[in-house]
Amino acid sequence: MSRVAGSGKIFFASDFHLGLNAGISPLEREKKIVAWLDSITPEAEEIYLLGDIFDFWWEYKLVVPRGFTRFLGKVASITDSGIPVHFFTGNHDMWIGDYLSKECGVIIHTGPLTTSFNGKKFHLAHGEGLGSTSTGYKILLWIFHNKPLRVLYSAMHPSIGVGFGHWWSLNSRLGKGISLEFLGEKKEDLIRYAASVSEKGKMDYFIFGHRHLAMTYKMKDEGEIVFLGDWIKHSSYAEWNCNALILKMFS
Repeated sequence: MSRVAGSGKIFFASDFHLGLNAGISPLEREKKIVAWLDSITPEAEEIYLLGDIFDFWWEYKLVVPRGFTRFLGKVASITDSGIPVHFFTGNHDMWIGDYLSKECGVIIHTGPLTTSFNGKKFHLAHGEGLGSTSTGYKILLWIFHNKPLRVLYSAMHPSIGVGFGHWWSLNSRLGKGISLEFLGEKKEDLIRYAASVSEKGKMDYFIFGHRHLAMTYKMKDEGEIVFLGDWIKHSSYAEWNCNALILKMFS
């Protein structure tokens, strides 16, 4: 996929974890995200949301999770105005069906995307499992993606399925003890992954969510990795202004 941006800017954000009761209240976080979308829309050419937008999302055939009305309405309004909004599935909301694409007009991505803006190559991904050497984590992701198991889960009543999903989402995070500290080049899975991608063809920028780090990292081949942070602690996002990629905070 290749395109040339016009006068508008490209925005990237991830890990809103809408619905999670941590930091500020879920409603306050949702209102803050909507305010951010309002602030960038006048100059946005495209918006990329790189996963874990919802803390848990399970889409039944005729039932979708309760809440997120302000966010969904705002996204629908943005796409109705002609601005593309790209939605990448994360490990907390990988069970997206066709509701968001049909009702809100977003473009769904279920894996990494390589694209270009103004002659610069970008590799975009949420980041779950990429570069991981953990067999246990890979097995867990396989279970989450397994279609027969997803059919069985959907057979449960929504009050049970969604309730269990929220419980699992919260407790799995606490159980894994996600580190908010940078682990160093050799221990960061996504740096290893970016290096392996670069071996096949130079990238100017990698943009990842998932790690809850708000930082940039210069690679040895002069490429750059941007970790988008989250909206639990950082309220961070990245902006491509046709010349440079800048990590910013929204207050």
